Amino acid sequence: MVDFTLWDILRNLLLAARWTVVLSLIAFAGGGIVGLVLLSLRLWRERSFARLFNGYVGLFQGTPLLMQLFLSYFGLRLFGIEVSVWVSAGLALTLYTSAFLAEIWRGCVAAIPKGQWEASTSLALSFYEQMRYVILPQALRIAIPPTVGFAVQVIKGTALASVIGFVELTRAGNMIANVTYAPFTVFALVGMCYFILCYPISLYARFLERKMNAVRR
Repeated sequence: MVDFTLWDILRNLLLAARWTVVLSLIAFAGGGIVGLVLLSLRLWRERSFARLFNGYVGLFQGTPLLMQLFLSYFGLRLFGIEVSVWVSAGLALTLYTSAFLAEIWRGCVAAIPKGQWEASTSLALSFYEQMRYVILPQALRIAIPPTVGFAVQVIKGTALASVIGFVELTRAGNMIANVTYAPFTVFALVGMCYFILCYPISLYARFLERKMNAVRR
C-alpha cells in the first residue's frame, strides 16, 4: 500500500456503500410489492393460485441467488435483450426478496387462530372484508419483526451482485485490494461497513419481536 492512506480506502468504500444501500432499498421495495401480490393470490380461494405461489417460492428459495443473478444478466442477453447491471441486479434481488417475503407473510397469516376466521365468517363478512378488518391487522403485527430482520439478508445478498460487475461495497473492496495490495485491511473495513449497516437492523428486529410478544401476552 503505497499511495493510499487508511482514510482513502475507507472513503472509497463509503462511496460504494451508497450503492449497496440503494440496491437493497430497490430489492426490498420491489420485493415487497411483488410479495404482496403473491400473497393475495395465495390467500384467494383458488387452488391454481396456490400452486402458482408454491412453485414461485420453491423456485427462488430453492436456487442460489448467485445463479439468479447470472441468469438475469447473461440469460436475457441470449434473447437479444441488453440490460445494465443495475437492471439485472435489481431484478434478480427483487424476485429473490419477493419469494421470501411472500412466504414470511403467508406464515404470519396462517398464525392467526382459526377462530378469527370462523368469527368473521359468522358475521357474514366477504373474503375481502375478512382480510381487511380482521386477519391482516393481526398478521401485520406478527409480520413486522421477521420482515425487518430479513432486510439484513437482503443487504448481505447485494454482495453477490459484484459477480456481474455491479460496483457495490464488496466489488469496490476487491478493486481497492487489487490496487493497494492490502486485502486484509481492505476487507476488514468492508466487513466493518456491513456490520454498521446490518447490526442496528438486527437489534431493531429483536426489539420489535420482544415488543410484539409482550403485546400479544
